[in-house]
Amino acid sequence: MSKWPIWFLMLLTMGSAAPAWGKDFKFAEPGYEFHFPSDHGSHEDYQIEWWYFTGHLTDKRGNHYGFELTFFRTGVRNESVRQIPSKWAVKNIYSAHFAISNETTKEFWFNEVMSREGLGKAGAMPGHFQVWIDQWMGRENNGTIFLTASDGTNRNRKGIEIQMNPEKPIVIHGESGTSPKDKESKNRSHYYSLTRLKTTGKLIWNGEMSEVKGLSWMDHEFGSNPLLPSQVGWDWFSIQLDNGTDIMLYQIRNRDGSLPFSFGTLIDEKGLVETLRQKDINLTPLKIWKTPEGWNYPTGWKVNIPERNISLTVTPSFQNQELTVFGGNMRYWEGSVLITGASSSGVGYLELTGYDTDLPSLFSQKGQ
Repeated sequence: MSKWPIWFLMLLTMGSAAPAWGKDFKFAEPGYEFHFPSDHGSHEDYQIEWWYFTGHLTDKRGNHYGFELTFFRTGVRNESVRQIPSKWAVKNIYSAHFAISNETTKEFWFNEVMSREGLGKAGAMPGHFQVWIDQWMGRENNGTIFLTASDGTNRNRKGIEIQMNPEKPIVIHGESGTSPKDKESKNRSHYYSLTRLKTTGKLIWNGEMSEVKGLSWMDHEFGSNPLLPSQVGWDWFSIQLDNGTDIMLYQIRNRDGSLPFSFGTLIDEKGLVETLRQKDINLTPLKIWKTPEGWNYPTGWKVNIPERNISLTVTPSFQNQELTVFGGNMRYWEGSVLITGASSSGVGYLELTGYDTDLPSLFSQKGQ
C-alpha cells in the first residue's frame, strides 16, 4: 500500500535536490487504462513508484518463512540537477527493503539499500518489469517473475532466489484506473496486484540454502500525491485464503481520531473482482504489541465483510516484525500473519505505519 511518507523522509535528506511534491509530475487521475506487460515497468512521469512482494515459503524440512522485498523509485524533477552532464546526475532515487520472518524460530531479519541511477548502480526499465539496486533485482520474462536479493556473508548471509508464476489474472484496484486514499478522492494512485503467485526457488538463512516453495503476492503502485496532512498513517492487509479467495484491505487513519478511510478489493477463487468500500468493511484491533522502545502496534485484528459473510481473525506469526529504516528515523511494522475463520483459513501480510512517527508533521500541503 501507500508508502509515500517513508519516501518523503528520504527526500528530506536530499537537501536542495528534493522537489516539491507533485510539481511537474503527473497525478493519478481517473480514466487511466492499464496495458500489460508495459505497465509492469517504470512510470517516470509520476513522482513515486514501488514494486512490492511478500510471500510465505516452506522448505523440505517443514520450516516456514515469510519474506518482503520492496523496490522504491522517486523522481527528482529539479532541472538544475537533472541537466548536469554527469553520470551521477540525479533523476531518480532508489531504495529497497528486504526482510525475512523465520516463522519456525520466531526470528526477524531486515535490511535496506539506497542508491541513485549513476553508473548503473540502480534503475528501473520502462515498458517491462526490471528493477535493481546493486545485486538486489526483480525482473519479468514471459510471464514469470524472478526475484534475487541477499545480504551478509558466511553464517550471517540471508537471501532469496525465487521465481513466481501467477495463478490468477491481474487485479486493478479502485475504479476508472485509480485507487482512492480519502473519501473525497483528493489523493489517488494507480494500483494493481498479482494476488496469488506460485513460488519456487531458494532461500538462505544464516548461510544455509534451502529449496523452498509457497505462495506470494505482488503490488505495483505509482502516483505523485502524498497523504493529506490530516492523515496520520495506515493499516494494510493482504489475505490469501485456503479456499482460493484473496482480499486486499487498507484503512488510512486520521490525526483527530475520527473514522478512518477504508477501501479494498475481494478476489474470489475464479479471479472475479469486487470493490469493497468503507460501508462494506469492519476492521477491529484485537491485540496490541508494545515494542521495547514503547511504540504500540495493533498486530491482531478482526476483519469482517458482513455482506459476504466473511469474518476473519488476523494473528501475527510472531510479534517482533518491526523495520527501522533511514538511520532509525522511520519505523513501521510489516510482517507475516496467520488468518483463521469459520469457513476458511490462510496466510497474509500486515503493514502498520504512523504509530511511532507523526507522519503529518512531515508534510506541508497547503490548501488541502
